[in-house]
Amino acid sequence: MKSAICDRFGIEFPLFAFSHCRDVVAEVSKAGGFGVFGASRLPPEILEEELRWIDDHVQGKPYGVDVLIPNKLEDKDKSPPADALWARVPGQHKSFVADLLKKHDIDTSRVWDSGEGHNVGDYLRVSGAAKLLDVAFAHPIKLIVNALGVPPAIMFEGARRKGIAVGALTGAREHAIKHAEAGVDILVVAGGEAGGHCGDVSTMVLVPEVVRAVEGYKNISVLAAGGIATGRQMAAAMAMGAAGAWCGSVWLTTTEAETNPVVKEKMLAAGSRNTSRSRSRTGKYTRQLQSAWTDAWSAPGSPDPLPMPLQGMLAEPAMREVGRLAILGHRGAKELASYYVGQAVGLMDKEQTVRSVVYDFKADFAEAVERLSRTLED
Repeated sequence: MKSAICDRFGIEFPLFAFSHCRDVVAEVSKAGGFGVFGASRLPPEILEEELRWIDDHVQGKPYGVDVLIPNKLEDKDKSPPADALWARVPGQHKSFVADLLKKHDIDTSRVWDSGEGHNVGDYLRVSGAAKLLDVAFAHPIKLIVNALGVPPAIMFEGARRKGIAVGALTGAREHAIKHAEAGVDILVVAGGEAGGHCGDVSTMVLVPEVVRAVEGYKNISVLAAGGIATGRQMAAAMAMGAAGAWCGSVWLTTTEAETNPVVKEKMLAAGSRNTSRSRSRTGKYTRQLQSAWTDAWSAPGSPDPLPMPLQGMLAEPAMREVGRLAILGHRGAKELASYYVGQAVGLMDKEQTVRSVVYDFKADFAEAVERLSRTLED
């Protein structure tokens, strides 16, 4: 393709694939796109292991890393220890989740005993974030993306030394301008259709709004995200001014994905209305697959979800146990099982290899562009 962003990263097709699965990242890059490894909440030693594996299997193709690091790290270093934060979770909320699990025949006696849910993440602190970034920058990545606000100074400094592009996710025009003023190279503009953390403005509106807002800033490329699972959608986004597409949900039902098989089966059967934009997992709005879990939190009389990170400390250990039991065939756990996914789940109706998804994107994109070009013929 004749594309500045393809030239910039040395790729054939401007399809950027976000995934927590290293196999997906490597396969997308090898197929001509650009894989981005989601490193949120990983300790440095595990991130090192994952990136070393990608280096060994990506065949020299470019890839990137996505992290969650707050801009004001100095404030996070002064935050209370995890146990003190856990003590702030109201008994009402603990009882609500315990009762919900019991209603689905799940033993709650040890769900929160391991302390794993109490871990709010070293990446929220200066020392922890620096270690994570040091690992990422020690590998031949071409892009580092922050999914939690404006990238902090330590991210920019490390990336500039290595000649690595810096990106950021945004779900609102005003946030996009802050990113541009900070000096980001890539803006991932995610509409409300997106899986995971998302805003409430649709991709169709948000992309051109942001493109217009940042057109005065040099060397910024916009990637459209949110609800994109086909090449024709990608073509539509690029017609609105995006340089390419950033997709996450579409990889969750691929053969290589490490998605819980119960959840994967649910996704393949789901329609675009079978997702819920809910604060029930992290305390901030995330789009996730509708299940008995999301239904319970939106039912009359349910408690208001807690702010981040308290809601995650409460919910994640419970959902981890739900996922474990669902794989074992537990009926109640299957009803509760869910994961982050966008409204594009309605277009994900068959399991495919990652490579076939990329090729389908390319073919569908080309067909859409050709179809539109014919409308201009004499």
